[in-house]
Amino acid sequence: MTVAFETRESPNHDARPAGGRVDILLLHYTGMRTAEAALERLCDRTAKVSCHWVVDEDGRIVRLVPEARRAWHAGVACWAGARDINARSVGIEIVNPGHEFGYRDFPDVQIAAVIALCADILSRHPIPAYRVLGHSDVAPDRKTDPGERFPWRRLHAAGIGHWVEPAPVTSGPALGPSLGPGDAGDAVAALRHNLSAYGYGLAPGEAYDGETETVVAAFQRHFRPALVDGVADPSTRETLARLRAALPTG
Repeated sequence: MTVAFETRESPNHDARPAGGRVDILLLHYTGMRTAEAALERLCDRTAKVSCHWVVDEDGRIVRLVPEARRAWHAGVACWAGARDINARSVGIEIVNPGHEFGYRDFPDVQIAAVIALCADILSRHPIPAYRVLGHSDVAPDRKTDPGERFPWRRLHAAGIGHWVEPAPVTSGPALGPSLGPGDAGDAVAALRHNLSAYGYGLAPGEAYDGETETVVAAFQRHFRPALVDGVADPSTRETLARLRAALPTG
């Protein structure tokens, strides 16, 4: 480790599968009123939840579970066809009250600590940039964290995560129509395919149903945070196309 940290042991972990590898870095917010309340829950045997790391708003880093062990942070989740996300990920909980208790911007000192910790983790695990994800990416029907205020752009500038400049949120006939709930057809099928091809757990189909709306909102929270409404407007679809084009080939 090249970053300073405290240790507070959580009992909530088990063995990773034999021969498995860590290929996802998963970022959360704590979604509780205080850091101490979050730490107590993550270390409560009866809660059956944990993570590897916690980063407080003042930049303090706390290790709860060794990275060699499977922490219980992702829950029911899916990415690129894989469902046991805990088995293949390192989880970081970032202290923030979240949408339920007064969601707010993440302090600069906290994000600096997150960047340093992520860089340290990535030096030990060969995790591709496009598999540095938010909890809402892998569990869009249940989670909204770390949310639209999280500065993914700043992490990318520091060499962490996959990012492209989002297409501007504009409208007009020349840009094409928006797709939303109730729509169906080839354009919706293409949208669902493109989200699935990026990694989101969305089955093939031609209907813009509730699941599609939820996944689009999750995509927007991470990659087009200026407007999170679950509507696949031209900006959303263009940003998705840019991301897919920026993926490594081969």
